[in-house]
Amino acid sequence: MIAPVMLGILLLLVVSYTWYQNIATRRLYNFSWNDLLGKLEPVPKVTVAQVGNEYLNPGPNQLGLEPADIWLGLGGLEGLRRMRRNARILIALATYAEPWNFTESVIVRERMRQDARHLERAALQIRMRMMLHMGQVRIVFHLYDSVAAYHLMTKRLLALYCSSHAGLYPRLAQALSENPSQYISAPQAEI
Repeated sequence: MIAPVMLGILLLLVVSYTWYQNIATRRLYNFSWNDLLGKLEPVPKVTVAQVGNEYLNPGPNQLGLEPADIWLGLGGLEGLRRMRRNARILIALATYAEPWNFTESVIVRERMRQDARHLERAALQIRMRMMLHMGQVRIVFHLYDSVAAYHLMTKRLLALYCSSHAGLYPRLAQALSENPSQYISAPQAEI
């Protein structure tokens, strides 16, 4: 008798959380581009870039940063929360680019949604393992996954804006603390 009740409560929690996430995401689509950019929360860009580049471009020495350094550099659970909240905003910014480059924007947005789900799953694993005090070794791998997913989302969005709207690209790159000249090697396209 207790098992069906617990299952029902768990199902209700999952449905409620999903419903809340959908409403929060839809609200973002009503904001202007400047408002979306202003909603981005600060994330330690240096740590994210180091871990993301190391994760996506492995070299001969794959030890990289120590997990404690990553955790501290990221800001712990609050850094993870900020990345999760920013992920929705980054997807909304990709949606904002649809009028300029519909096909690429849709593809990039869907890839970013997959990255956001990867980030969400990794962050959930970290929170659950910390709360239950089990599988502490696996937290490191989920931490790398979450940071790499966020880093990849920012890279995808910057590449989309570089090819779709070079006029807004420098402000986006500045908000994400990227080097604007990294993607633009030819003269800027007309706005």
